[in-house]
Amino acid sequence: MVSIITPVYNAAEYLPETIKMVQEQTCKDWELLLIDDCSGDKSCQVIEELLDRHPDNRIRLLRQEENQGAARARNRGLKEARGRYIAFLDADDVWKPQKLERELAFMKEKEVGFVFTSYEFGDEEAKGTGKIVQVPDKLTYRQALSRTVIFTSTVLLDREMIPERLMEMPSVPSEDSATWWQILKEGHVAYGLNQVLVIYRRPARSLSSNKLVAIKRIWFLYRRVEKLSLTVSLSCFMGWAIRASLRRI
Repeated sequence: MVSIITPVYNAAEYLPETIKMVQEQTCKDWELLLIDDCSGDKSCQVIEELLDRHPDNRIRLLRQEENQGAARARNRGLKEARGRYIAFLDADDVWKPQKLERELAFMKEKEVGFVFTSYEFGDEEAKGTGKIVQVPDKLTYRQALSRTVIFTSTVLLDREMIPERLMEMPSVPSEDSATWWQILKEGHVAYGLNQVLVIYRRPARSLSSNKLVAIKRIWFLYRRVEKLSLTVSLSCFMGWAIRASLRRI
């Protein structure tokens, strides 16, 4: 079974589509854990009303007692998960119907515990813009440091091959990248399925502001989390900057 972990924070407008999208997966052996992080909107009400109208015992709503952020919400989901496989889905992203089926087949074919896929940038309505991020065949720890190409909503992990302690997300900026690095640092390799199975919804925001935040976060990861030397950090940063720019062309 695949345990799908979805942090929920003020996501009421997306949740009907998110739940329907998971229910329409061609792979039917899943559970969806919706972890509400003290939303200020009607997120919980929307979930409860949807499940009242269309009961589905594969879907569970979990409530955090206080707002703790996406990393801790995902960690709560990880603790509550019953499946062998762990998938992450942000409430505003979109999965193609074959996402889980194809990824599971790919994982079994490669006999590995960590896979991810290509994805397409979408607009506010999650309509594809034609900008596609292709993924490499595989990524080691050293390679991943200079290319943050692993997008959270594309990841699938096997708990029988990846220790759960490595899946727990630290409460740091860009907690997802930090998590993939801590898995890879232990010698695991991430394998890329170069098929677009996810759409990354990007709300309209200041592009320059996003870039500045991203730069600060990646530098923090290099120096404070990974504790890389200045020389290695600069080398990784140059590679990251070039690839990040190319992804947005």
